[in-house]
Amino acid sequence: MKLLNTLIRSVLNYLEELGQLSRFAGKFFREVVRRPFEGRELLRQCYNMGNKSLLLVGVTGFIIGLVFTLQSRPKMLELGAAAWLPSMVSISIVREIGPIITALICAGRIGSGIGAELGSMRVTEQIDAMEVSGTNPFKYLVVTRILATTLMIPILVVMSDAIALFGSFLVESIKGDVSFRLYFDEVFASLDFIDIIPATLKTFFFGFAIGLVGSFRGYYCKHGTAGVGVAANTAVVETSMLLFVLDFLAVMVTDIFY
Repeated sequence: MKLLNTLIRSVLNYLEELGQLSRFAGKFFREVVRRPFEGRELLRQCYNMGNKSLLLVGVTGFIIGLVFTLQSRPKMLELGAAAWLPSMVSISIVREIGPIITALICAGRIGSGIGAELGSMRVTEQIDAMEVSGTNPFKYLVVTRILATTLMIPILVVMSDAIALFGSFLVESIKGDVSFRLYFDEVFASLDFIDIIPATLKTFFFGFAIGLVGSFRGYYCKHGTAGVGVAANTAVVETSMLLFVLDFLAVMVTDIFY
């Protein structure tokens, strides 16, 4: 009986938090179209998120391209399909591997940063001070960050995909003596709009989820300074789970058109 009560309480708490997150998202959509528009802060957030994540995303994408090609090449040679390797790698990276891995990396780097930053501002009463001074902290702190992640994650994914394909080319160039032009001719010949457009569109939702959950956890941080770490950790965990759910839904929708 006690276990059942605990389970029911956990489900109710989860549903309550889901409702709060939905209201938080609704407030974002109301505030994003209202003046004043914090354009300078938005550009600053875009620069910080993109510039500080570029090296991590680039290294991750490069390693993905190297490892994926190295692992796939022996089996493709065994099947006599080595010529299909650029096509297989490019479709896999552009459709699925690049977007989800890059989004997970950004969830850990950007999502936790947003949660910790806003959480520390909440517990040190900086957000309360902004409200007292007549500034709209939600507009300045939350809207700009969610918009920045929504805009920057697709760009980071595209760059990660390009670097991953270059890493794959290096393996093929060393192992199979394939030229740069031949490799990327095969890559672009295998990719179609039905591969690129859905994969790009879903990254906007990934970016929105990263900014939304990170901002929500940080903005409503509780329990003093200890809550800052909890907010950052929870933001990463919940965002990662949400990314997998969004990716599954995107694949289900895209599968209708294949």
